[in-house]
Amino acid sequence: MPYPDPIPARTLPTASGDTVPVPHPELLTHLQFRRFAGCPVCNLHLRSVATRHAEIRAAGIQEVVVFHSTVAELRKYTDDLGLDVIADPERALYREFGVESGARALLDPRAWPGIARAVGSEVSGGRDGGRPAPPARPEGGRLGLPADFLIAPGGTVVAAKYGVHADDQWPVDELLALAEAHTTTEPTTQEARP
Repeated sequence: MPYPDPIPARTLPTASGDTVPVPHPELLTHLQFRRFAGCPVCNLHLRSVATRHAEIRAAGIQEVVVFHSTVAELRKYTDDLGLDVIADPERALYREFGVESGARALLDPRAWPGIARAVGSEVSGGRDGGRPAPPARPEGGRLGLPADFLIAPGGTVVAAKYGVHADDQWPVDELLALAEAHTTTEPTTQEARP
């Protein structure tokens, strides 16, 4: 298994200057690894997450998003999301969780429809709030692959997805279904007694 299990408890600094516990002591944690600050595909995906954030939180899930960019670069693109965003320009968390980079991020034909939608959204005015255009030369390069982890409060990885191309991540409905499956199959305290 390429990630530590259980995930060691830690507190991470967010791009906004706060801190966030991973894993959360009471909620499931959706730990997302995205590509680079300003990535059009990541931005489109994260807008869908931000739009449904109240629903995600009501399902008992904490959202934490990691980018291989600096805090300064992240703040240009993510301040308006309302999500806990983590800067990892040295890719320490990426290495710890086995999240890779590769040319297939952009060359896999399955990524192309998502890339086209994301670029179309950017061109047609999807860049609201005065965010700048995507960087021409992103920090850490543009070949990062996404990954998603759903982590229980004790640190157990409930589900994991390593993306095989730039647009290969859990949509919100799949995340909610995974969380519901976990909570309905998790034994209650009463069931766990001998």
